[in-house]
Amino acid sequence: MNPDNRNKRGRTSRLSKARLAEMIAEATVDAYGESEQTTGWFTLIDENLAVPFETNVLDVAVVVERVDLDETEHIVALCKRGRSRQAIPILDLPLPTPPPAGADWIEAYSQWSRGKR
Repeated sequence: MNPDNRNKRGRTSRLSKARLAEMIAEATVDAYGESEQTTGWFTLIDENLAVPFETNVLDVAVVVERVDLDETEHIVALCKRGRSRQAIPILDLPLPTPPPAGADWIEAYSQWSRGKR
């Protein structure tokens, strides 16, 4: 197995290098600077991720209601359990199996984010 095709959790990427390149280009086209690039990623994740969906955070079932940009310009998943709500950084959000439609945008964002460090 090619280690370049693994994401940060050690799982094999479902995205080909060509598809990843296309997604990166789409998210960052005409974006100048990290802030605008993050906004491009947020827009595409927001438009494509099928919400709401259930997942587990620290072995607790939550519902991801939507994604947002927080005050520090990080993409976050807004999670709900009962009357409690919490924002979880999208790159730290454990996705369910199978992942919701549009989760490939989170995977592409994760790979792009690692590459810019």
